[in-house]
Amino acid sequence: MEEARRRLRRFDVGDKFSRLPLPRAAVLLPLMVRGARLHLLLTVRSMQLRRSPGEVCFPGGESEATDKDDIDTALRDAKEEVGLQPEKVEVICRLMPGIDKMNNLVTPVVGFIEDTFQATPNPDEVSEVFVVPLEYFVKPLNYKTFSYQTSSGYLTPIHCFTYDDQERKRSFKIWGLTAHFAVFLALVIFGERPTFEVDYDLDNLMSSSENNFINLYASIYERKKSNL
Repeated sequence: MEEARRRLRRFDVGDKFSRLPLPRAAVLLPLMVRGARLHLLLTVRSMQLRRSPGEVCFPGGESEATDKDDIDTALRDAKEEVGLQPEKVEVICRLMPGIDKMNNLVTPVVGFIEDTFQATPNPDEVSEVFVVPLEYFVKPLNYKTFSYQTSSGYLTPIHCFTYDDQERKRSFKIWGLTAHFAVFLALVIFGERPTFEVDYDLDNLMSSSENNFINLYASIYERKKSNL
């Protein structure tokens, strides 16, 4: 865990991108240690939700006026969605943000939680909570990729993992921005080459991830300007 903390802090972007003129959102990437291995907690969105029902995601959501920053947003939503108390999260860093299909600027907040945490899902928002070994996002058993063109015309690769949960006797599909954040988190912590292709220079992970984000943002910003 100490090595993971050290690596993660090197990639902390803080509030570097907070002034970009996009609606803001944040998600919590909750890490825990089980059986001497790092695991990542994920949720399944309620089927009652209008947007992306039944999809796997991290706890989180859109920023509210009362939130001080992205960390506040992620912790507040995690409490509302799965009953995780903010004081039970050791926040480590904020990683490079992403932009979702609604053009929200989404900041991933990484924190450690106790492996004894018992989720109490809010049924209006979350139908299920499960954990995946973090290593699965660099050495998956079931993986595919496809290209996705954003509304601004930017072409980006999409990771898609299928994880067979032996405990629940079912499979979970993890893809899109959720998979993107999970892969980057695993690359940062393990510092090793994954078994699949990624669009990063792995020898210069920080700078190449920032370049990728800037290119994505620039394509969206140009589209916004052209729509004025």
